[in-house]
Amino acid sequence: MERVPLEEANPELHKQVVRSLRMVFDPEIPVNVYDLGLIYTLEIDEHGKVYAQITLTAPNCPEAEYIPGRIQAAIRETEGVSGADIELVFDPPWTRERMSTAALLALGLI
Repeated sequence: MERVPLEEANPELHKQVVRSLRMVFDPEIPVNVYDLGLIYTLEIDEHGKVYAQITLTAPNCPEAEYIPGRIQAAIRETEGVSGADIELVFDPPWTRERMSTAALLALGLI
């Protein structure tokens, strides 16, 4: 099944998915997973299923057991999405350069 970048395939749905992801927070960091830079890719297939490649701030993150499920639920529950498949990766490793300006400001890093 062919997958394409969600932002290219359906810019409005991409905005809605991002809005949903911004409601998911890492409980140890007061920043949502999208602005934290934990979402590497968002793709969609012709049936409306979204595929996300995600990471964590560290492989031994205490919330590693829960965050992927929260991300998957947020995507799946977005109107217009038929399903969600999450792949947790650690290559490339997460770095703070992936964070949005808003996240850096919220954490007092700039």
